[in-house]
Amino acid sequence: MTTPFQRARSEEQRAVRRQAILGTAAAMLAEMPVAQVSLNELSRRVGLAKSNVLRYFESREAVLLELLDTALREWLEDLERELAAAVDTGAAPSERGDQVAATLATSLAARPVLCDLISAQAAVLERNVSPQVAAEYKRAAITNVGELARLVGTQMPELGEHDAMRFAGAAVMVTGAIWTHAQPSAAMLAAYEADPSLASMRLDFTSTLREVLEVLLSGLLARVSR
Repeated sequence: MTTPFQRARSEEQRAVRRQAILGTAAAMLAEMPVAQVSLNELSRRVGLAKSNVLRYFESREAVLLELLDTALREWLEDLERELAAAVDTGAAPSERGDQVAATLATSLAARPVLCDLISAQAAVLERNVSPQVAAEYKRAAITNVGELARLVGTQMPELGEHDAMRFAGAAVMVTGAIWTHAQPSAAMLAAYEADPSLASMRLDFTSTLREVLEVLLSGLLARVSR
C-alpha cells in the first residue's frame, strides 16, 4: 500500500527521499539480479506511487546508474588497500602484473551486485535515460576509470599514465562481458550437465577475468619495453 504523497519542500527533504529510493533499490539488488528489478516493485517497496518515484528519478535505469556509480566508488576505496596488501613492490613487472590481475579479479568476484550492474550498463542502463543523466553518469564513469588507472599505475609505474588508463577502461568492459557469460541460464546449465564435452564452455568468473587481465597487462608491458 502506498502512502499519500507529500511533495518534498526543501533540497534536504528531496535528498532524503532520493536516498530512500536508492537504498530500497540497493536492497532489491541484494535479492535479485538487475533484470528483475522493476519500477513497479521498487515503488511498492518504497511506499510511493510509481509517478511519485519518477519525480526523483526519471526511470528505473537512472536509479541503477546512480547505484552503479556508488558501487564503483566504494569498490575503488577498498581496492586501494587490497592492492597495497597483495602486490610485492619489489617484484618484477610481470609478477606484479599477475598480482594486480589476481587482486582485481578476486575483489570484483566478491562484489556480484557491482559486476551485475557493470554487465547491464551499456545494453540496458544507458538506454532509457535523458542526455542529461547520461552525461552526468559518463562524467562520473571517467572519474572512476581514472581512479582505477591511478591505483593500477601506482603498482605498475612502467605502464605510464596513458596505458594505465587504457587498461582500466578495458578492465571494466571485460568485467561486464565475462560476468554475463559466467551466469548461464537454466537451459545452458542443463546442456552442460547433459553433454560433458560442453564443459569447457562454462566459464568461472574469477579465473577467466584474472587470465584476461593478465594478458592485457602483459601485452601493455611488452609494448612499453619495445
